[in-house]
Amino acid sequence: MRVPSPSAIWPALIATLILVSGCEKSATPESDTNAAMPAAVKATQAPDVEWPKHGLTDAEQRFSPLAQINADNVDSLGLDWYFDYPNQRGKEATPLVIDGVIYTTGSWSNVFAHDARSGRLLWYYDPKVPRDYAVHLCCDVVNRGVAVTDDQLFFGTLDGRLVSLNTDDGSLRWEVQTTDRSRPYSITGAPRIVKDKVIIGNGGSELGVRGYVSAYSRADGNLAWRFYTVPGNPDDGFENEAMEVAAETWGGGPWWEVGGGGTVWDSMAFDPELNLLYVGVGNGAPWNRQIRSPDGGDNLYLSSILALNPDDGSYVWHYQTTPGDAWDYTATQHMILADIEINGEVREVLMQAPKNGFFYVLDRRTGELLSAEPYATMTWASYVDMETGRPVETENARYTDGPTGLHLPGPIGGHNWHPMSFHPELGLVYIPRQDVGTVYAHDENFEHKEGYWNTGIDLMPGRLPDDLTQQAALLDTVRGLIVAWDPVTGKPRWEVEHTGPWNGGMLSTGGNLLFQGNADGQLVAYRADTGDQLWSFDAQTGIVAPPVTYRIDGEQYVAVVAGWGGSLALVGGGALKAGPKANRSRLLVFKLGGEATLPPAVDKPLVIDPPPMTATAEQVYEGQRLYRDYCQFCHGDNAIGGGPIPDLRALTKEKHEQFLAIVLGGLHWEKGMVGFGGQLSQEDAENIRAFVIERAHFWRGVMEAAAAQAAPVEG
Repeated sequence: MRVPSPSAIWPALIATLILVSGCEKSATPESDTNAAMPAAVKATQAPDVEWPKHGLTDAEQRFSPLAQINADNVDSLGLDWYFDYPNQRGKEATPLVIDGVIYTTGSWSNVFAHDARSGRLLWYYDPKVPRDYAVHLCCDVVNRGVAVTDDQLFFGTLDGRLVSLNTDDGSLRWEVQTTDRSRPYSITGAPRIVKDKVIIGNGGSELGVRGYVSAYSRADGNLAWRFYTVPGNPDDGFENEAMEVAAETWGGGPWWEVGGGGTVWDSMAFDPELNLLYVGVGNGAPWNRQIRSPDGGDNLYLSSILALNPDDGSYVWHYQTTPGDAWDYTATQHMILADIEINGEVREVLMQAPKNGFFYVLDRRTGELLSAEPYATMTWASYVDMETGRPVETENARYTDGPTGLHLPGPIGGHNWHPMSFHPELGLVYIPRQDVGTVYAHDENFEHKEGYWNTGIDLMPGRLPDDLTQQAALLDTVRGLIVAWDPVTGKPRWEVEHTGPWNGGMLSTGGNLLFQGNADGQLVAYRADTGDQLWSFDAQTGIVAPPVTYRIDGEQYVAVVAGWGGSLALVGGGALKAGPKANRSRLLVFKLGGEATLPPAVDKPLVIDPPPMTATAEQVYEGQRLYRDYCQFCHGDNAIGGGPIPDLRALTKEKHEQFLAIVLGGLHWEKGMVGFGGQLSQEDAENIRAFVIERAHFWRGVMEAAAAQAAPVEG
């Protein structure tokens, strides 16, 4: 059953919350299954089981005890209904299911509420994020979900607002600007509710901001407290003792002019018994410590796990996973709280697999390090010293003596934001692992560009080689896996390898099942104990968001938001062995015996027909340098698109004629393509175009050679 997108019903939807037509089930409330059911049957039914919070519970384990769908019958799982989102950009949201309603977010911070049984669209809210704000985003126009309590829904917007809606009709209760709009802050993460407060962080370290996490009153949106994660200008004084201590670990400056970084852009968890809020802190701004903090130092609280008192935001403890981070090794990745037996003693632990490649187990009361073992391939460190809690770095890992060579993990991380899952019955943490290396090199010509990417990394040494043999060898080092990690032994119990990286978040269940969507467009069910594949569904698009499960009227469902996008999807087209992926953004809901089908998917072939190459080699090289500074993070490394945004190698004659109007004048601002007329000259834009044309000619030649080799020999 298909539920129509609001793009087809916009005016009526906004005016009247219309009844959606074209469904295979009746969409009227009177015909809902539960309403028509005899009272005696209702009384004997299993109670409904919701997915009320981002990680199901405050502990963020993403394990559901539901077992109606299990390893013995999952092969009967089928699509029950789906909904086409109106915008075909990256989708990363965790659905929430409360009181029979499923709440999701889409691109541009839009919010959708559906009847969780039938898919009927109940209401839709557009916060009207200015499309040209996309220039201030590192990693696509995504949003990871909402928080709900009682009749209140909360979510963050790309332009830094925290918004509260009424759950019954999506009407606005209040909204507050949580960031300084003069700086390139953003919000993509889901808020968390802790008692009478809603907690929200922000992003933007790559572009140059100072990170913090804030708590607002649920009732009226008044700011309750704010904790900065890195110190500001010492001449202005420090907000608290924690900032004064942190400032002593920053060597030189002025780091505060760029911002220092340390944004809290994703993971949080809460222990109500200990009354501790845990937040993951991001990378430095710039990434390169040689520029950010030239005299060295650990640069607290970058790349750290912070424990705060949620009542007043005061510091309790911290653990820094990557002291003096120089590689974009954020500690914003998913944190899980659990009680596990270690050396015969049950310990209250926090577990995290941050970008740096080590899996950490901490005592969540004190921050004591209990174990740290590598879960991914790494070249930057040998091990973590258990006495000091610090990684032992390898020679020239900090690229002070020239480029690093192929360095693992790269900025994509051994694990990124995609949520893990902890199966308490099996004692396993399921990690969506990846190996994507890069070359780090100091940018000798770094200049702070207000509001744009400020990494301090020279990206030229890490560019993809043109030699196809070298390219193939490099791609052979790129991997994506599921790792079933035993946090007690510090080793994997089993692994499943994908065709490549950037695969979705995890869900484990009491039915001995593990669900994950992947970059190849499949939603897959595995045996949770062994990793054997049991079932799959072709979603026709890459899935990066995590699935959830719920039970209504005695029926268990599995839901996932599908839609290819996010950072690697934009920049890493060349790192994807299967090539760019299409985005077909949908909410997919499954049950046993589901019989709905998706319409046939038609992929348009990549047609490369560039204009003649007239530029000099010098112009092409200068265009490549500028492309890497201004274009790469959306349009892909070496102009190889990842799928959600048009591939520049396939620009038409018309688009080449409009190139200056697009790049300098912002002709396509409504799609998020801001004009760079204030930063680039006409000559700069023409040089970028020359580089794009050169890349198009190169790849057309590769494609023609491959076609000739594959052609049958006549006679």
